Amino acid sequence: MKKVVVASGNPVKIQATLNAFSRMFAPSRFEVDGATVISGVGAQPMSDAETLRGAERRALAAEEQVPDADFWVGIEGGVEESNGELLAFAWVVVRSAGFSARSRSGSFVLPAPVSDLVRAGKELGEADDIVFGRRNSKQKEGALGLLTGKVIDRRELYQHAILLALVPFKSSELYTGS
Repeated sequence: MKKVVVASGNPVKIQATLNAFSRMFAPSRFEVDGATVISGVGAQPMSDAETLRGAERRALAAEEQVPDADFWVGIEGGVEESNGELLAFAWVVVRSAGFSARSRSGSFVLPAPVSDLVRAGKELGEADDIVFGRRNSKQKEGALGLLTGKVIDRRELYQHAILLALVPFKSSELYTGS
């Protein structure tokens, strides 16, 4: 059984990682654990570059904290201004011994009441909780689940991005030349 460490204690990120690894590498089995690490970026990354940097730093910090794992996964959710709208998305970085790959999730436009709170300095999860009258939604369905009535939720958004980040591991001969 391969060991995967997610650079977060968030159960949504841990479950998305387990689902993605299990799908991509079936019938292999994985043990997925979380590790609390510092992202090195703002609590709410406000650009594509800052969000990617957070995912990279998380994956590296997880590797430093749990060096005996087979894979380390950094997932960072962020937002970015685009044409007067605030887009939400996530970056994923997956590391293994001597190799790293990354992918970005799809993005979606946040509604004005949420965007306004994020622009005023609130983290997206906190803004969601205020607007939707919820508690700790970032460890549940997240903004996307709240906005779609759970048609697609935060776990699915992350899972898709993790699967895409795993492509170079699945087809390693094409990416590493080995």
